[in-house]
Amino acid sequence: MNLALWIAASLLALVALTGGISKTFIPKDKLAEMPNGSWTGHASAAFVKTLGVLELLAALGLILPAALDIAPVLVPVTAVCWIALMIGAMITHYRMGDMKVIGLNLVYLALAVFIAWGRFGPESFIG
Repeated sequence: MNLALWIAASLLALVALTGGISKTFIPKDKLAEMPNGSWTGHASAAFVKTLGVLELLAALGLILPAALDIAPVLVPVTAVCWIALMIGAMITHYRMGDMKVIGLNLVYLALAVFIAWGRFGPESFIG
């Protein structure tokens, strides 16, 4: 179970890192031209960059606290925050008519639920 949680956290961290880098460093106009990026055309540049920074922080929060054994409770807390982010993403993509992307968001949400459940529950770093 512990290995599965580390794998799930690593996969989700990679997703967060990739999304965070693109939203933080690629101009909003270029993001809007990318597949599944049309939503950025309706958001401010500051909002898109803020999401990017939050995703970069999530990538760190899913791995580093446990790897460094410094406040490892931040791993499941980060997973819960990711769940909230994915719910917002699904609402946004639904409003934009990007139904295909919602399925991918559901996969990311499921990974985060698994991490939160496992790290708050049976494989907790607490205690």
